[in-house]
Amino acid sequence: METKQKNNPLHGLTLENIVNHLVAYYGWEKLGELINIRCFNYDPNVKSSLSFLRKTPWARTKVELLYLKSLRDIAKAEKASKL
Repeated sequence: METKQKNNPLHGLTLENIVNHLVAYYGWEKLGELINIRCFNYDPNVKSSLSFLRKTPWARTKVELLYLKSLRDIAKAEKASKL
């Protein structure tokens, strides 16, 4: 039985997709400022970041929250540009 999670914007997304989105949107430097963790600040790459985030629930939560914030920021910018 498949349970639908229509109110969960993270449903169906992989952690790798989330990290890639954040890197494309903010860049490694800004991402490291927003979430001060070693894997974003010293020799950053997706593979090491995924490894750390999968083992560290508090850091993963911060990344997921920042992802949701970036989606809201994008939606606001699109709405403002249509006005």
